[in-house]
Amino acid sequence: MPGSRIISLGHYQPSRVLTNDDLAQIVETNDAWIRDRVGIATRRIASGEETVADMASAAAEKALAGSGLTAGDIDFVVVATCSSVDRCPNVATRVANRLGITAPGALDVNTACSGFSYALATADHAVRAGASRNALVIGAEKLSDFTDWTDRSTAIIFGDGAGAAVVTATADDEPTGIGPVVWGSAPEKGDAVRIEGWRPYIQQEGQAVFRWATTAIAPLALQACERAGVATSDIAAFVSHQANARIIDGIAKRLKLANAVIAKDIVESGNTSAASVPLALSKLVERREVPSGAPVLLFGFGGGLTYAGQVVRCP
Repeated sequence: MPGSRIISLGHYQPSRVLTNDDLAQIVETNDAWIRDRVGIATRRIASGEETVADMASAAAEKALAGSGLTAGDIDFVVVATCSSVDRCPNVATRVANRLGITAPGALDVNTACSGFSYALATADHAVRAGASRNALVIGAEKLSDFTDWTDRSTAIIFGDGAGAAVVTATADDEPTGIGPVVWGSAPEKGDAVRIEGWRPYIQQEGQAVFRWATTAIAPLALQACERAGVATSDIAAFVSHQANARIIDGIAKRLKLANAVIAKDIVESGNTSAASVPLALSKLVERREVPSGAPVLLFGFGGGLTYAGQVVRCP
């Protein structure tokens, strides 16, 4: 069975930058309080007219442009999102239509913050099963639509954006570039992060999520390395869900990633849920902070509570 690999990445963020000082004019908070608790300095906020599909399409277009493929080569589109206001048509078909992709398999995945790793595994499995040759995998969120700007516990955290990857089958003599996924959930704790009802606000039990993430995720991420046959000392970069700088540091410390670049896009982008992993990875690659072919550990976790991660080779 063939494997698959990521051959290109792209990302998109809205132009509006919302700083901590800006938030201090809306809710009772300040820059030092926010940086100390979550490590965020700024976040990007989409305009009222800009949709999840708009941002997903922009990121996907950049990824496709860098892949050497055309829209006609793509046969599968997977979008990870939990914030699309429209139920139907799904975001994947709208992206395909805008990019001129003809008759692809097209689906949306909603596992919130772990969504990109779920979507990437879905594309990898489709390639391995022979159902796809070239896939477009996207994480996109407009969380500002679901943020209560009077609640400082959540208003300081979330931002908007999108990241995308083009995934293609590997040749028979080529090593696979996407390792086995480790995925699962803790449904008994699912209420810790929620977006419920009709046009709801994001609500979360911050301390419960923090305790779960800092204790449960590192052993699971280690499993992803073991399944890929890669030692943690060989990991070149760790790109986790950008939930909280303290959570990222805690997981990285437990994994003993002595030689890895630790993605900290949370500082400038905030928490962008399913978009956070591809957004941070795309920036690392764009800045050439990770060599091509180097192993990168991806791990998403959050709402559900769901988790998923895999080791990939940097394009």
